[in-house]
Amino acid sequence: MLKYILKRVIYILIALFIIVTATFFLMRLAPGSPFASERDFPQQIEEQLNAKYGLDNPWYIQYKDYLIDTATFDFGESMKYKGRSTNDIISESFPISFTLGMEAMLLSIGLGILLGVISALYHNRFPDYLSSTIAVLGISVPSFVLAGLMQYFLAFKFNLFPVSGWKGFIYSILPAFAIALSHMGFIAKLTRASMLEQKNSDYVKMARAKGLGKWTIVYKHTLRNALMPVITYLAPLTAGVVTGSFIVEQIFAVPGLGKHFVTSITNRDYTVIMGTTVFYSIILLFAVLIVDILYGLIDPRIKLKGARK
Repeated sequence: MLKYILKRVIYILIALFIIVTATFFLMRLAPGSPFASERDFPQQIEEQLNAKYGLDNPWYIQYKDYLIDTATFDFGESMKYKGRSTNDIISESFPISFTLGMEAMLLSIGLGILLGVISALYHNRFPDYLSSTIAVLGISVPSFVLAGLMQYFLAFKFNLFPVSGWKGFIYSILPAFAIALSHMGFIAKLTRASMLEQKNSDYVKMARAKGLGKWTIVYKHTLRNALMPVITYLAPLTAGVVTGSFIVEQIFAVPGLGKHFVTSITNRDYTVIMGTTVFYSIILLFAVLIVDILYGLIDPRIKLKGARK
């Protein structure tokens, strides 16, 4: 196991190097500069700003400095937010995004598994049709469309929730549901298919022959094996929750890291763009590693390649 983890960490470092390099050159190849949009900017002041942030250096000097700063997790000062560093922006806004993301993950996993189990237990009956319809709707409708619809009807028309902002738990309910519903649909379909496959297995037939109840069989026998595809989906789920929060945070005016990321792209804030990109990449790459380790721990039959035997 330790050998496998070390090997995967090396792959993560290589992937991070590629992401850092690609991000740097894509930002430099894009036309314009962070200060080109400022009006009534004297040429001398723009040159001073370029010198301050090292934008007047040759590309290889900028690349070298960027690699050193990234290796030390010093992403520099924001080019648009006066007196604020990228590290400060990440440390202040990421806990908000993390809270919203965890709510969305818990909702998507909990509701998705519940709908999938109900669909499998009542196969080709009304609960199955209803659960499948909800799952398909969740998959089909994008999160930003759901966000706008919920904001209009549940917040504006019926005044059940706040329209936007972040001043307490109630403010997180609508954005969390907007992010979670599409992933809930995928998890429901995965759970349903896996449950139906396990339904005709020998150990389930043996449990029925012993006279165990329907829900007892599900809880003690079927569900654990049926959850293996769901565990596999946790890595893309993490990526989906992270990227899905970008627009949703904008719509609901949530002061999270996703909102700053979108704003930094609009403002061409190089340091914030590259800092948040590296930060998100680290989270997603390690999320994939954790899911792979969990996969092997939950099912002992699976041997991780490179792990000790």
